[in-house]
Amino acid sequence: MDYKKILIDTMMSSKYKGKTLEELKAMFDLSNAQEFISFMKEYNEGIEDLTFIEIKDKIYLASREGYFKGILKVHPKGFGFVENDEFHCYVADVGKMMNGDEVLAQFIHKENEQPECKIVKVLHHNMKHLVGTIKKKEGRSFKFLPDSPLVSQRIRILNFHDFKLVNDSKVLVRITKYEPLEAEIEKVIGYKYDPGVDITSLLLEHDVDIEFSDEVMKEVNQIEDHITAKDKKGREDLTDQLIITIDGDDSRDFDDAISIDKIENGYRLGVHIADVSHYVKEKSALDKSAYERGTSIYVCDRVVPMLPQFLSNGICSLNPNVERCTISCVMDINMQGEVMNYRIFPSFIKSKERMTYANVNKIIHQDVEMCKKYAHLLEMVDDMMKLSQIIRKRREGLGCIDFDTKEGKIILDAKGRAIDVKLRERGESERIIEDFMIQANEVVATHMKWLEIPSMYRIHEQPDPKKMKEFVHIAQLSHLKFKGNVLNVKPMQCQKLLKEAKQKEEYSIISTSLLRCMAKAKYDAKCLGHFGLALKEYTHFTSPIRRYPDLVVHRMLRKYCFGKMPAEKVMKKDEAWVEKAALQSSIQERKAIECERDVDDMKKAEYMEKHIGEKYEGMISRITKFGFFVELENTVEGLVHISLLNDDHYVYDDATRSLLGMRTKKRYAMGQKVKVKCIAASRFKKQVDFELIRG
Repeated sequence: MDYKKILIDTMMSSKYKGKTLEELKAMFDLSNAQEFISFMKEYNEGIEDLTFIEIKDKIYLASREGYFKGILKVHPKGFGFVENDEFHCYVADVGKMMNGDEVLAQFIHKENEQPECKIVKVLHHNMKHLVGTIKKKEGRSFKFLPDSPLVSQRIRILNFHDFKLVNDSKVLVRITKYEPLEAEIEKVIGYKYDPGVDITSLLLEHDVDIEFSDEVMKEVNQIEDHITAKDKKGREDLTDQLIITIDGDDSRDFDDAISIDKIENGYRLGVHIADVSHYVKEKSALDKSAYERGTSIYVCDRVVPMLPQFLSNGICSLNPNVERCTISCVMDINMQGEVMNYRIFPSFIKSKERMTYANVNKIIHQDVEMCKKYAHLLEMVDDMMKLSQIIRKRREGLGCIDFDTKEGKIILDAKGRAIDVKLRERGESERIIEDFMIQANEVVATHMKWLEIPSMYRIHEQPDPKKMKEFVHIAQLSHLKFKGNVLNVKPMQCQKLLKEAKQKEEYSIISTSLLRCMAKAKYDAKCLGHFGLALKEYTHFTSPIRRYPDLVVHRMLRKYCFGKMPAEKVMKKDEAWVEKAALQSSIQERKAIECERDVDDMKKAEYMEKHIGEKYEGMISRITKFGFFVELENTVEGLVHISLLNDDHYVYDDATRSLLGMRTKKRYAMGQKVKVKCIAASRFKKQVDFELIRG
């Protein structure tokens, strides 16, 4: 008997008024021990995933009673938001709860106000570690000050005297008790002001594993540093083909290479990807480590790799003039951008050149010196440009959305200090490679969906109607008209609005606002399509060195396409595992993004510490009830607090998403250009404060 289903059906009924556990047991006539155990198991599982909730000894369906599960995001001022995949809801007082807590919350409905919620209970503490600074008091006593402004509770450290500590030592502590907070020092990171300690501290604060275990390294040491005759078995030899890599100047891991040839009515594009699955075997220590990490993390002056350097920069990297194992996706594409034929197969290649985006861009712009140096690649680059334009035109015809947002590049000195923030340049060569990789990812996804084999897909669902409605309102304030239905948005409609917005100074703000209202792209075992790319099938296949999902896709290709088809029971097992791996990869991706963003914010604030008192022109990027944020041309963002707008009393006008002066009727709105002065900056608080310059 499916007790859980019966319970849910019963509780969904309008007649259900709540029953005690004993009443439910009697209702199902659970007479024998086995039935009782089975019932309790279902009940406990229900509690775990919040199917059921107990209120005053009576059991209810959680969702029907206004309860929901989410992750608590705490603000330093004591309020927060409970977030899940569907929405985020304001919490007025978080009390002693911690940032990242998995909580059970209940909606509070207030007339004429935005919906709020209250936290009923903490289900799980996700924060396991804290990073902070040691302060030495008079005598020999120490005090631990957490770096995070989100931790307001006093923390008792149990093992100060196990370590040699000085004033301003940075340490990593492990939380051993939550109420009250107790912790033990696990590691002394270094002195607070030493080079690189700030970034290392942030990585550890985000629970990023910056070292590999002995078990992992033992497996790595058993891998050959070159491909052998055995490695080549069953692979096509492509070493005589003109295959090259194109990456950034500072890239060290090359996981994709390309080839291109003219054919009748089009081009033959080869996308050749490092065969990481050949070396990272299923259920190995290497695989378990990559699964847990999920992705490489890129921050300012370093990379925390998903795989050890021997693999990421060595045997798996498609370095020039050495043989490497690959999985190739070779596509015949006509002049309309349609894939007429394709093959996906194991191969081995020898890259003929390690090209950089900068050098290819110079070739495209006909730099004499660069064209002379790479004369043997001129025809190839010309073909790449033409094919890229064909592919891009097709994607645009489908409705692909190009957000084209600005990205800052932080320049560090030899001691790891931020000395400049510049706009990251994105030239034609970057767009070409992006077009080719997207094309390969689409073909592989279509192939695996058609074969109905287990796979992991990159999905991007339709925007939430409420968020889309808010964006449409913002667009209207910039005199842009959204032509479509917010309840059923089409990618083409978003694309057309962004094209129109290109002519406006506040384009970057509009583009960012649209991006914020989009659903978060994630991984899934089901092929649900990609809204932003306007594609029905999409996956990640092209970066297995730095992304675990790509490694999964390679492994499934190897298992189901390059050999004998496994038994149905194996397929069922793989489907369940891929579903689990997709969730883990999505979680780790979000964690990496948050970590990278925090490092950027810290280093931008560090850069602005040297520029306090200087004046800038910027654009209002966000409006809040407590002020507005101003973004400078180099992407540095700072807050103008409402308390500093002392020429009037300003209030937040929800209708226009602006701050309105009650006496003067002066208005500050998104996209508005303003002059500001930097009045404060703190790398430790990761924040910059501006003051408005009038006149």
